[in-house]
Amino acid sequence: MTPGRSPFGQVGVALRAMIAATILLGVLYPLAMTGAAQVLFRGNANGSMVRVAGHEVGSDLIGQTYTRDTGQKDAEGNAMMAPDPRWFQSRPSAVDYDAMGSAASQYGPNNPELLKLVEQRRAEVAKLEGVDPAQVPPDAVTASGSGLDPHISPAYAAIQVRRIARERGLSVDEVQRLVERNTTGRTLGFLGQPTVNVVTLNRDLAEAN
Repeated sequence: MTPGRSPFGQVGVALRAMIAATILLGVLYPLAMTGAAQVLFRGNANGSMVRVAGHEVGSDLIGQTYTRDTGQKDAEGNAMMAPDPRWFQSRPSAVDYDAMGSAASQYGPNNPELLKLVEQRRAEVAKLEGVDPAQVPPDAVTASGSGLDPHISPAYAAIQVRRIARERGLSVDEVQRLVERNTTGRTLGFLGQPTVNVVTLNRDLAEAN
């Protein structure tokens, strides 16, 4: 205790310091950062939303599925979905792209269930794209660690180009240009691998056709 100062005085000093810190760090600082983010990085700060015809259809940070109703029901009475051939397809997701449940499958590389699932996916992708199963790239049959990755490899995008061109009535060159527009190279030129953002690619596809 400071000589000559009552306990009540010390409480008053502590209270004033707490109020000042609360106003500075709990009000002014967040407001300043929010304002700066809205001015300098408005799109990122607001969720990197993707719009088509003025409507928000997703975020370029979170992948999504592009499927259609087959008109059939499964054993539990739920509608059976299949890949919609008019859209570029995302990689598999262990959580069906549910942002509330980001996770991987937790299967190890030697897990028999995973191996069976990979072969099943490989056959399905090969049939959809009309290619040899050996041409199906790894990211077409395996989920990302987050389960929410909106990116695919250029190789996976490449085997989808002809299907998209056929279904959309576009030329292969037109579709390929859209893929290139949505392809990002290695970070800093040497980190990671080139990727294609399926969400923004399908947005451009919707606007082109």
